[in-house]
Amino acid sequence: MTERLHRRQFLGQTALGAAGIAALNSTLASGADAEQNKVVIGVMGMQRGSALATRFAKQPGVEVRYTCDTDSGRAESGASKVEQTGAPRPKAIGDFQEILNDPEVDALICAAPNHWHAPATILACAAGKHVYVEKPCSHNPWEGETMVQAARKHNRVVQMGSQRRSSENIKAAMEMMHNGAIGRVYSAKGYHSATRLSIGTGEPAEVPAELNYDLWQGPAPRTPYMDNRIHYNWHWFWHWGNGELGNNGVHSLDLCRWALQVDFPIKVTSAGGRYAFEDDQQTPDTHTVGFEFKDRKSITWEGLSCNGHNNEFATFYGENGTIVIDANGNFTQYDKKDKVVLEQSGNKGDDEHIVNFLECVRNNEPLKLNAEIEEGHKSTLLCHLGNIAQRTGRTLHCNPENGHIIGDDTAMKYWKREYEPGWEPQV
Repeated sequence: MTERLHRRQFLGQTALGAAGIAALNSTLASGADAEQNKVVIGVMGMQRGSALATRFAKQPGVEVRYTCDTDSGRAESGASKVEQTGAPRPKAIGDFQEILNDPEVDALICAAPNHWHAPATILACAAGKHVYVEKPCSHNPWEGETMVQAARKHNRVVQMGSQRRSSENIKAAMEMMHNGAIGRVYSAKGYHSATRLSIGTGEPAEVPAELNYDLWQGPAPRTPYMDNRIHYNWHWFWHWGNGELGNNGVHSLDLCRWALQVDFPIKVTSAGGRYAFEDDQQTPDTHTVGFEFKDRKSITWEGLSCNGHNNEFATFYGENGTIVIDANGNFTQYDKKDKVVLEQSGNKGDDEHIVNFLECVRNNEPLKLNAEIEEGHKSTLLCHLGNIAQRTGRTLHCNPENGHIIGDDTAMKYWKREYEPGWEPQV
């Protein structure tokens, strides 16, 4: 990207509307302008990152220069998928530091496992890169706070991958609620269900030849390689993951917090456990979390990882009615007697979220992001607090100014993790 664009002045907060998206895509479609405004990226983590790499590659004026994974086969597979879009084949690499060391790279797309999200983001900001980081933005609360500090110190564009923040239809539903369409909105509920199977009992095993297990662990203290954890089941171990609450709950909780216009809770409770199977999984497969906020507002979240019964993704309760948003971005409004008064179709905002990120990178306007890292941290913190309440078996009382746990030193021990020597993030 040109130096002229890097020096553009920091402006205020706004949203990228439908007309803006259409105009942006139209403008970037011209070859000369797209080349002048080219954004060069590297994508880290080829699970979710593979889909992100192809979506970015399809955007005008974007070069996916690197696909990175500690598993060489996955890095090459990601490169092939980008190439199949008609874009030049990226370089498949194993160490994301190569992305940070490339002076022509504008942004890191971080879709590595959760324990990598904050350390990679903080290092990228220090290297002068903008960051699109997948949800949850952090592995623990301290990391989220530190990511915000890094973004501010280096004036970087840092967007969390809560893509529904960019869905025009969901934004319309939020505007309706904020303007009183169902009266004062005082409660919201998020939900997630799946049909996950048992992860079994792991055995020590040789590290696969294609996997750099030491680099995969990165900031996390070293543990022996087990045969039932990589590449996905790490989600269910506290050492690297945040359970279903952090994996999927963050999406609906983000909408709940947005609708109620709340930041940090004053009380958090949790109930549940590993009920469906007896195996190595540490995180709950059945989980209900409650959050209370000032001004008589509350949020609940229910997760059923091993029962696919479908309830609504996010439901919002007001004095004069209800609005339900499904996982695909459609919404329905009900009156006080539960009669449907409006149905409106939309989408999840995947491409719009990328467009929003790219425009903010091109213009160096961090606070025009739809899911700027401070908002991402606040929503992710709800997941962390719910998990801390679950792990301690206690009701948490929190400071409404920053979410910190009050009067419980044991619970606050989960605010930050231990790091592999030399890996603790620094700002």
